[in-house]
Amino acid sequence: MGYNLLKGKKGLIFGALNEKSIAWQVAERAFEEGAELVLSNTAVAIRMGNIEELAAAHGSVVIPADATNVDDLNNLIDRSMERFGGQIDFVLHAIGMSPNVRKGRTYDDLDYGFLQKTLDISALSFHKVLQCCWKKDAITHGGSVVALSYIAAQRTLYGYNDMADAKALLESIARSFGYIYGRERGVRINTVSQSPTETTAGSGVMGFDGLLDFANRMSPLGNADARDCADFCVTLFSDLTRKITMQNLYNDGGFSNMGMSNKAMAIYNRNLEDCRDCQ
Repeated sequence: MGYNLLKGKKGLIFGALNEKSIAWQVAERAFEEGAELVLSNTAVAIRMGNIEELAAAHGSVVIPADATNVDDLNNLIDRSMERFGGQIDFVLHAIGMSPNVRKGRTYDDLDYGFLQKTLDISALSFHKVLQCCWKKDAITHGGSVVALSYIAAQRTLYGYNDMADAKALLESIARSFGYIYGRERGVRINTVSQSPTETTAGSGVMGFDGLLDFANRMSPLGNADARDCADFCVTLFSDLTRKITMQNLYNDGGFSNMGMSNKAMAIYNRNLEDCRDCQ
């Protein structure tokens, strides 16, 4: 059900791959709320996924861009503004990847070349997007930028590896650029710390199924899924959240404020004898 929250607004969404992607679900909800969109991903991801089907279904376009490449981003922003006939109202950064995670390298045995790629893809790309938009004055006054994060930026979660470092940097960029963009141009910049979500990227994290189950047992409302995240992002893009900026906002069913739940304790007690030596 739509409420026309984004009627007349124009947005740029990074990171949609397939129907399991949070960015895909955000795009679907934005379309439902009346937005016009440009969708972007790398050329390789576009070939691997079916983002062009999403665009075609809604009369939108896909413009390839490597978000780590400033020339690509400048071209993307220019073409987006040309299509919209002016500035962009909102941007979603849903980009993240760790070669160390993909290769099974643990945090005490990182490949530093891989780490640099993790930080560039998952965090520095956010700064590059913001800086390119800033220099082109591409975002409307009162516009909104959202990047997807995770609670591992603040807390150690086994298996999340160097992506935790990337998310911490991502959130810092949102605060630092959020001050400048808010002060000078009235643009809001926030991060959304989402529950572990069954996406193509998320499933590559070591022990992901256990993490998903643990978070669901710990959260009073259960895990927020991709559609829940999309609903939340839509409110942040809308005019209903005009004074919210520089925040890391938890969309996690209450997980971030929990210590131990009854459901999680029951599993812990049941397996205590088998885990005496677990660390």
